[in-house]
Amino acid sequence: MITATVKQLKDELKHKEKEELIELCLGMAKFKKDVKELLTYLLFEAHDEESYISGVKAEITEDFMDMNTSSVYYVKKSARKVLRNTKKYIRYSKQKRTEVELLLHYCAELQESGFVNRSIPLKNLYLRQVQVIRKSIKALHADLQHDYELELENLL
Repeated sequence: MITATVKQLKDELKHKEKEELIELCLGMAKFKKDVKELLTYLLFEAHDEESYISGVKAEITEDFMDMNTSSVYYVKKSARKVLRNTKKYIRYSKQKRTEVELLLHYCAELQESGFVNRSIPLKNLYLRQVQVIRKSIKALHADLQHDYELELENLL
């Protein structure tokens, strides 16, 4: 099966009726968990970005609390899993401010875990995320840039 381009899909969706579109969306949501999560964000959480951010932050904190700390290897694997989920939530939002806030919270939780200084791979993971945060901060409004730069410096 050859996958259609986004333009082809868009053109075809223009010709569908409302009921058919609803059925297509529900069919996709039943098939893939990520699509269901994205639809949930778009329908219920996109209008209130602040509560979305606080909910994701709470999930990040909970994931770090549930982390297996029996060895640095498991901490590294868990930290990467939490980062993967965080990036997924950032992709749903597509806002730089959300990206900066969530990554700052992730880095703060990672640093608070105490394993950053005990493992070179975790230290590198942390520093890469700091670079990503710095890059994202530059895309924000000047006032927000200053606030987030101060927050980042406090984190370092």
